[in-house]
Amino acid sequence: MREMTIEAFAQQTASSEPVPGGGSISALAGALAAALTEMVAGLTIGKKKYADVQSEMEEAIPVMQAMRGQLLDDIKRDSESFDLYMQALSLPKDTEDQRQARSEAMQAGLKAAVAVPLSVARNAVKILPYAEVMVTKGNKTAVTDGLVAAMMARTAVLGALYNVKINLQSIKDEAFIRKISGEVEELEEKALAMEREIMEKARL
Repeated sequence: MREMTIEAFAQQTASSEPVPGGGSISALAGALAAALTEMVAGLTIGKKKYADVQSEMEEAIPVMQAMRGQLLDDIKRDSESFDLYMQALSLPKDTEDQRQARSEAMQAGLKAAVAVPLSVARNAVKILPYAEVMVTKGNKTAVTDGLVAAMMARTAVLGALYNVKINLQSIKDEAFIRKISGEVEELEEKALAMEREIMEKARL
């Protein structure tokens, strides 16, 4: 999916196929947030007016490059993880053993479908502190780009977490549910709080 044109990706998303769906789009939002953050850093480096923040900008670029690459990979990984669950649904269920095997495969597929968006949320939330640096210290002619980066990162986090939540509803492992639900709540609160703080600090 990384090599698709924007138009082709949008067309595939708009089709009646279940993937790419909200999880993949959340990963894309995160990748774009990282790209915008990297852009603002690049627009700040080399400007005499921002000489005192050069090191912060330079440090941000490789981190955002790596984050962008990971989140772009997650677009495909999210679709593939959902496919595991769909494959489990197609398993035979004529005998008790088959039904048991199918049920176990479905649960494994659901856990895989939780793992990828949870990873997306964990990574996307890490973009927000960098976006804050861009908004508060970066080239002020690109402050709106930093703000969009923050909003896209928040969208990536929340969108990914909604995919986690809906899959948790079908998982039977109570200990797994408790563990993941606690992290989901923390990530959601953190993303919302950080976005709000960044918006308040915007120099507009």
